[in-house]
Amino acid sequence: MIRPVIVLNTVSFASCGFREFLSVLFQEFRLYDFSPRDNCSTVPALDEEVRLYTNTIDREKYENLADLYAIIVTMEHLEKAYIKDSIKHTDYTPACSKLIAQYKTALNLVSDHVPDIEKFMKEYKLGCPAAANRFKIGVPATIEHSTGAGHGSGASAKYVAETVTHFITLMDTLKLNMKAVDELHPILSDLMQSLNNVSSLPADFEGKAKVRKWLITLNSMKASDEINAEQVRQLSFDMENSYNAFYRSLSKS
Repeated sequence: MIRPVIVLNTVSFASCGFREFLSVLFQEFRLYDFSPRDNCSTVPALDEEVRLYTNTIDREKYENLADLYAIIVTMEHLEKAYIKDSIKHTDYTPACSKLIAQYKTALNLVSDHVPDIEKFMKEYKLGCPAAANRFKIGVPATIEHSTGAGHGSGASAKYVAETVTHFITLMDTLKLNMKAVDELHPILSDLMQSLNNVSSLPADFEGKAKVRKWLITLNSMKASDEINAEQVRQLSFDMENSYNAFYRSLSKS
């Protein structure tokens, strides 16, 4: 019995992420048995390309998986570039937001094959902790944390007013029994950004931690999903307390 190792040629693929994805995926297909068959002793060439699919459905599946792989790798590079200050925050924010949107879309296309993104990353040996964290939170780092730009007295008053508006909007939204993810997530995201822009708030302001926690919770759900009655009550409670703490903090500054 002959068990040759097939060398796979992926140079023809244009996307670097796609090549990396396929190189990992192909490891499961490296060894093949070629038992003698009716006077046939032909052995495939060592550089013969192995097809993972035989129909359009399987082809679309692997292409979608490759897209998801490439998006994760790209986000990892973007996060590292931002950490190293190799990219301006004005360029980072829209690029990160776009990747997050692409990630959610790609994940929906492979939901039947990728029920858990962490298992997907482990299976295909994707060591991208920065990307995993960014996708988990669901907003760019510039929104999660303050950039420290534009914090003059006039700007601070503007950000305080925006923060109050977002708090009231969120609490009113819950009172109106609007509890879908795509109804709550944008308001929470805007609230997080405005809180970070208020320079007078302490770094450990409890409201930021609560908003961040709920962003992570909502980001793990589908856009059409709704939070249950218990979550609605808890979110309302957390936002009411954060709103009161915000006012107390302003009175001390």
